[in-house]
Amino acid sequence: MHENREINALFHLLDDPDQEVFDTVASKILLYGKDIIPNLENLWENTIDESIQERIELLIHRVHYQDLQVAIREWSISESQDLLQGAILTARYQFPDLVPGQINTEIERIKRNIWLELNNYLTPLEQINVLNSMIYNYFGLKGEEISYQRKNQFFINQVVESKKGNPYTNGIIYQALCNMLDLPVYAVNIPRQFILAYFDTFVDFSEPIEPDDYRILFFIDPIQGQIYTQQDVDTYLKRVSVPSMPSFFKPQSNKRIIQLLLEELSKCFREEKDSYRQQELMNLCSLLDD
Repeated sequence: MHENREINALFHLLDDPDQEVFDTVASKILLYGKDIIPNLENLWENTIDESIQERIELLIHRVHYQDLQVAIREWSISESQDLLQGAILTARYQFPDLVPGQINTEIERIKRNIWLELNNYLTPLEQINVLNSMIYNYFGLKGEEISYQRKNQFFINQVVESKKGNPYTNGIIYQALCNMLDLPVYAVNIPRQFILAYFDTFVDFSEPIEPDDYRILFFIDPIQGQIYTQQDVDTYLKRVSVPSMPSFFKPQSNKRIIQLLLEELSKCFREEKDSYRQQELMNLCSLLDD
């Protein structure tokens, strides 16, 4: 964007010590949207005052965040609510210039290799064994329990690059692949876990979901593809002293999965200096409320 008198005037006020003046200036700069970012980056490069640089960095972040809010709203009301796309939007919080091409290409490559090994004569368990072999052995995806010190494992681009994720990001990759391959695998609501389940039918999330409409054949831990039976899950619930509830076995929509990803990511920003990031991420969650 070419600088004009108003932009120049606003930039000259960025060093004003009065917070109210800065907030007013920031609000006006945000109205320019993403087009103002090259101007802000150029200003940052030509500024030697670190406090002013911090203000410029915050402004750039706010512009990107404003753009991300719009993108997440659009995803939320879209017809498909593609799960992988939702995870890519979440990653854009930390990597605003993220180009999804490499992620999509890699997931498509895994899908193609799985598809070549699948046929109509395989049982559901045999199908999942093929997926597990391709995802964890061929592709080499590794999984770890959630750690809020390893926030990179919440960003799908970092997971595809490093081949190491947590239950949420591994689970999103796993479920996205199942969706591409027409396998009825969905996340369920087991307390303190992110677990997938192989259902006996596909779920239509546009209609109210009743427990009698479906049956779970078995469960899948996306950390490394471990298969669990209903008895295994019941034993786990007893061990953690949680009474079994029908809601635990309800398939979760893509929108809800991305909400959970954002909620968990927000817990990575617990220091006082990062409190605004936690608030921003929870605000993105609220945009996905039905």
